[in-house]
Amino acid sequence: MQTVEELSARISTAESLESVVSTMKALAAVSIQQLEGVVRSIDTYNRTVELALEGVLRRRPQGARMVEAPITRDLGAIVLGSDQGMCGQFNEEIASYAIEDIERLAEAGGEATVLGVGVRTASQLDDTDYELEEYLSIPASPVGIAPVVDQIAMQIQRWQAERAIERVKIYYQRRISSGRFEPAGHLILPIDSAWLERIQSRSWPTNVLPIATMDWRPLFGELLHQHILVTLYRAIVHSMMSEQTARMISMQAAEQNIEERLEELRATFRTTRQTAITSELLD
Repeated sequence: MQTVEELSARISTAESLESVVSTMKALAAVSIQQLEGVVRSIDTYNRTVELALEGVLRRRPQGARMVEAPITRDLGAIVLGSDQGMCGQFNEEIASYAIEDIERLAEAGGEATVLGVGVRTASQLDDTDYELEEYLSIPASPVGIAPVVDQIAMQIQRWQAERAIERVKIYYQRRISSGRFEPAGHLILPIDSAWLERIQSRSWPTNVLPIATMDWRPLFGELLHQHILVTLYRAIVHSMMSEQTARMISMQAAEQNIEERLEELRATFRTTRQTAITSELLD
């Protein structure tokens, strides 16, 4: 039977752990709030890019093709996960989703090259038959997102130049509400021609049409590049928000378990102490 001193020590340890869990939950909530502001900024910039594309597409020369069809079926897959743990099955879920989707695409022919973003996701992908590029670290804060986006964009350019990979898809956990997220995949390349046609068919929001002094093709290419960067940026932000959401869910479950365990320990402590006092009085 445990002594009063032993029970007191265990209660103190559990209370310290509860404080740590509560702090981690609060930090996750703050991170989500910061990232929500980043999403709003991304959406604003994306609307600007789409407006610019609309203006450029209005000047498209007759018969000029917007995008070229891919020649090869090889796929470059980017899988976003986390560097840190304590987020449940976050990494396992996105890795499984990505692998299943890549296998379906591979059935049509072609090979897949995988870039893992996040140490824990890369470890989940190590056991697959696909070639895994050197993994990148997921940013720890919004400040670190832009450098990672640049690294991924450079990797896509290397795939295109060195391996003629013209199909690139990114897999990530997409946050769909304050407490929910789900695995998602987005085809970055080739650019969706139907999406471009929808942009071109929009009505201009003002009576003044934009004027561009650059040639049509290089300006169009630069805007598509910005669109790709926005897509990568948004996917990383959603993945980071989903990771923090998963961590909050895990911490809430841990907090509940600790509270239940504390109630048991305190009840045992009271009973043990009362038994000890009674025994001393009887003696």
